[in-house]
Amino acid sequence: MSHDPFDHDLERGLRNRRNVLGDAWVDRSLSNATSFNADFQNLITRFAWNEIWGRPGLEHKTRRAIVLAITIALGRWEEFELHIRAALLGEEGSRLSPDEIKEILMQSAIYAGVPAANTAFTHTQQILREVGARIGYALDPAQPAAACHPGVGRSGRTESAPAIHYTVREPRSGKAPRHTVVLSHALGCDLSMWDELANTLAADCRVIAYDHRGHGGSASPEGLYSMADLADDAARLLRELDTGPVIWIGLSMGGMAGQELALRHPSLVRGLVLAHTTSRYPEPIRAVWDQRIATVREQGIEAIADAVMARYFHDGFRARHPATVARYRRRLVSTDPLGYVGCCNAVGTVDTADRLNGIAVPTLVVAGDLDQGTPLDMAQALAEGIPGARLTVLEGASHLGGIEQPEAFASGVMAFMAGL
Repeated sequence: MSHDPFDHDLERGLRNRRNVLGDAWVDRSLSNATSFNADFQNLITRFAWNEIWGRPGLEHKTRRAIVLAITIALGRWEEFELHIRAALLGEEGSRLSPDEIKEILMQSAIYAGVPAANTAFTHTQQILREVGARIGYALDPAQPAAACHPGVGRSGRTESAPAIHYTVREPRSGKAPRHTVVLSHALGCDLSMWDELANTLAADCRVIAYDHRGHGGSASPEGLYSMADLADDAARLLRELDTGPVIWIGLSMGGMAGQELALRHPSLVRGLVLAHTTSRYPEPIRAVWDQRIATVREQGIEAIADAVMARYFHDGFRARHPATVARYRRRLVSTDPLGYVGCCNAVGTVDTADRLNGIAVPTLVVAGDLDQGTPLDMAQALAEGIPGARLTVLEGASHLGGIEQPEAFASGVMAFMAGL
């Protein structure tokens, strides 16, 4: 019979305790152990730090967040401060950024109460003043009236007409943006179709989303629009926001506007992602767009809504995600008919096919293998016409591939951006 004098549970607990709280704090705590509290030190090291923190089911970052939320709810401010310092100064991969801590405190305001969250903000700001220089974080003065929801962004409208509604998400990293990205939506949608991708990219990029004229919060001028009109709208927006060259991500109508923007205003574009779009429709399809305009004028958008949803989403997606499809249908039928008809004309008459070789920026073309609105052959023609363009095909995606296959779409976009 053997007896191992090495206490594995204690040592594992000490290892986790040091990884989470840091050597300095653990050494100080252990050096203060006495005959009175040594049993307690042994207990919490073996059970809290080994039995709980040693479980592989959750990452240490997640466990940190849980501890912070519970200590806020219970008002355990000494313990809260200990874990805030450890979270800010911890090892790479397990530490929490000030913005991540802020989100924990914001959520605690709802579930633990505003007074508790207010106290937590007070304690955290004091610690940030102490350690901010060590982690490269500064507490700068800010006006509450200027604050905006980071998942939505700061909202505005252009001063020039027709007014274009937009949102701007600044990088959550707090650093200078790696890129400025513009997201341009499909016909009958609005800037909210990009929320998931926008929030992903805003981790380190400045992200601008906007409503095309005739859509969402933008103006709906009289008449039929051209794709040049939509491109010039975008150029006005970018110049008012003083963006410099941007990475343009456009889907369907947004991709058409991106092509025209790169041709008419090349100094504003650094890279293009052209998704589920085309450079030209054949004459029979142009006639279909004319018929759609006539139908909407005579019967309203409701008359075409079901047919549009059938093209936007394939049968399987519509069956699995009826609430999502219903939301896009509501958005479609609430679009200003005047603006919708105007943009239908711009889409139906798009024609950049003979000018594609004039696009001189890196370009990614994205297609869906189930897309009936802009089939794969249109995407191939687009990729072949733009010098150096790459084509990627999303499996199981119809026309709104960024909604049906958001992870694959985002992965392709981020890989493209990483190469710029």
